[in-house]
Amino acid sequence: MDDSTSKGATGRRSTSELSDGLASVVGSALGVGVRVEGLTRLSGGASRETWSFVVVPAGGGPERRLVLQRERAGNAATSQAMAVQAELLAAAVAAGVPVPTVVVADPDGVSLGAPAVVMDHVDGETIARRILRDDEYAAARDVLVAQAGAALAAVHRMDDAAVAATEAEDPVAQMRNLLDAFGEPHPAFELGLRWLERNRPAPRPATVVHGDFRMGNLIVGTDGIRAVLDWELAHRGDPIEDLGWFCVRAWRFGSPAVAGGVGSVQQLIDAYVAAGGAPVTVDEVRWWEALGTLRWGLICILQASVHLGGASRSVELAAIGRRTAENEEDLLEIVAGPSERVPAPAARPSAEVGAAPHDRPTAAELLDAVEEYLTEVRDGVPGRLGFHARVAANVVATVRREIELGPDQARLLDERLASLGISATGRAGEAELAAAIRRGDLDDRVDEVTDVVRATVRDKLAVSNPGYWERPL
Repeated sequence: MDDSTSKGATGRRSTSELSDGLASVVGSALGVGVRVEGLTRLSGGASRETWSFVVVPAGGGPERRLVLQRERAGNAATSQAMAVQAELLAAAVAAGVPVPTVVVADPDGVSLGAPAVVMDHVDGETIARRILRDDEYAAARDVLVAQAGAALAAVHRMDDAAVAATEAEDPVAQMRNLLDAFGEPHPAFELGLRWLERNRPAPRPATVVHGDFRMGNLIVGTDGIRAVLDWELAHRGDPIEDLGWFCVRAWRFGSPAVAGGVGSVQQLIDAYVAAGGAPVTVDEVRWWEALGTLRWGLICILQASVHLGGASRSVELAAIGRRTAENEEDLLEIVAGPSERVPAPAARPSAEVGAAPHDRPTAAELLDAVEEYLTEVRDGVPGRLGFHARVAANVVATVRREIELGPDQARLLDERLASLGISATGRAGEAELAAAIRRGDLDDRVDEVTDVVRATVRDKLAVSNPGYWERPL
């Protein structure tokens, strides 16, 4: 990576400047002069930049592999401060949670360009699809659900001095307020909020809650979990939130096993209780899974807004906005049960005729060409650029499907809204429906409303992720 690439990506400083800053803060922490080698920004990390590097003592000696996590622009107000995360990691070690060792924190970002924490590298894999499918991790899969339950029990006995002392906000109200802050109509989320309100489990004494304990935030070796990562969403709250979040469909990555793609809910509960966690029921975990599904849907909207607002322009963040519909589908599965509805495909526009006055290639054909090019880039470029090429290819395919399906879907939406007595059309009609659901105006027609909402959600999925509703739950 050259200096200009890094500066354009971060908007803060060049790679060489970041290397100099790391050499300074790490050298001071270790009490010896060091030089930084192999500084590389890793793929992923929607709320944090993650970099790997090696430090070599200036006077000779063994090198040390380290990882930098640095605040990404636009996310500082939505997650724990880096200084707090360093304190949390120390508390995690004391409680027996496997975590990387913190080498040094730069909480104000004076040396590293943004608030940051430097940690020891931990060998292992974080890419969930590899962990869940590769033969190398077959033995690990046999013990992962038990280890996850034990790790969560340890999280929930951590000293909570590092997190805010104030009582946690009511989780349903928190989700409702966040939805209102976005100003977007989501009738599926309104149905979910009403179900959550009416099916609340008894509250539990607050503990430290990791807030993002899931596949993808665990370093896994052939022997199982080696470290729990990404503590930026840690807070005080109901401990069962973490168990439910681990079971959200998004973190199963295509596996039919509900608990993180590696086990059953009951297996997770049994391991949690055996390691000292309080007894918990499957229904409680299911309620928190529903709330976690809603929460992830809202986070998708939030992350897209970071891109749309210009704080951090990113094709990855932009694409995440369209994943909101996946969470609407998953939430409806929990609160309303399965559905047999399949969206009707639209005929693809003829390749023989372009829209006047334009020549061929048609818009769809141009998008096909760009998608094919990005697929070539994806397959030929490793690391972050290859990952973003894959995301961009998926975005192009989404746009092409919206061109083909969008007009019919808009017409069908208006017809469905009219069937419920809503005269407004398009997004205005959806906003009217969402408001009516929240007020309870349509409670006597809830089955009919659910059918209408699900039909619209599956139309959105037919564009953003065709066939999603047919994959393992």
